[in-house]
Amino acid sequence: MLSSSDSKEWKKCSTCKKPIAFGQKYYICSVSTCNGLRTGYSFCSMTCFEAHLPGARHRDAGAIEKIAPHTRSEMLEQTPEERAPEKRKVIAPGSLTLQTRTSSAAALPKDILIVASKLKDYIRAKSEMNTSGAVVDVLSDFVRARCDEAIEAARLEGRKTVLDRDFKK
Repeated sequence: MLSSSDSKEWKKCSTCKKPIAFGQKYYICSVSTCNGLRTGYSFCSMTCFEAHLPGARHRDAGAIEKIAPHTRSEMLEQTPEERAPEKRKVIAPGSLTLQTRTSSAAALPKDILIVASKLKDYIRAKSEMNTSGAVVDVLSDFVRARCDEAIEAARLEGRKTVLDRDFKK
């Protein structure tokens, strides 16, 4: 029997518990709570990744393809920043089509950000007036613009969290 230092196994698959060997391709979930230090889910195949999705109840998740370290010493020498891939290949569940995550303006959602019924109820209670359906589109654009300003304020302070103080009054 091989000792733990001679083992070819880097980690076990989080779903099927089969070994993932050093240097082998594996997948992690694109949702941050699944690939944190405490959880650290790793999947040996897309089938195992897809089996993880119903229990995790993610709204939108993809598999990120990675390669395990080639040796145990290589694994121990790497810092967390070195372990992160430069480009993330996200594989949509149910297909083997590769996509690259982008943050371009074209990819941003143009959904309604305002709860129309709550807005209409407020205006009616405050003034006994009706509210046009087009108001929610205008307010959503206004909210997006304020959020963009707050994001930039947080970025300038070196934070990755937008706080209430980032919204100028």
